[in-house]
Amino acid sequence: MQKAAMKATHDDKTFTLTGRYWSGTYPLEDLPKQLAFYRMLRAEYPKSGTSYDETIAELERLTKILTRK
Repeated sequence: MQKAAMKATHDDKTFTLTGRYWSGTYPLEDLPKQLAFYRMLRAEYPKSGTSYDETIAELERLTKILTRK
């Protein structure tokens, strides 16, 4: 079984996206903007195939976790 390439973690103020080759930390309030950004990339660049799917899935998973609190 292959390990997921993208992982999203968070603390009280920030979330971090960690991929195979990069990572970035953002304020929690930017989570909706980041999700919208990656959805836009997928829609605007269909030739990228499924490149953004794991990132979107992780951001959606994190959104669900944070909205349960």
